[in-house]
Amino acid sequence: QVQLVESGGGLVQAGSSLRLSCAASGLTFNKYAMGWFRQAPGKEREFVATITWNGDSTAYADSVKGRFTISRDNTKNTVYLQMNSLKPEDTAVYYCAAVWTGYSSRAPSTANQYDSWGQGTQVTVSS
Repeated sequence: QVQLVESGGGLVQAGSSLRLSCAASGLTFNKYAMGWFRQAPGKEREFVATITWNGDSTAYADSVKGRFTISRDNTKNTVYLQMNSLKPEDTAVYYCAAVWTGYSSRAPSTANQYDSWGQGTQVTVSS
């Protein structure tokens, strides 16, 4: 298990960009798939993006595809979510999550498959 801390959220205008960071601590970081999920008030937590242990494969929700980019730097124990062309519908608390996968070429896209979670960072996009 790892400890995760998100940062980079804030209040921005529609069309703006933000980069979220998720710093991981613990004994291991490589061999973990990482994901970003978000939850708006009154709604269920939803998948945003995932990345495999070595960054070779990524996946995105249709709602963010082409606008968001997930990446990781294992030398810094950090995963990022670059968010461009933000829309009011992107407003939510964004959570970073991790699950040990070994050298798997896949990263889960469902929240209940992840073991470690950050506390979340608020992203608010005004129109």
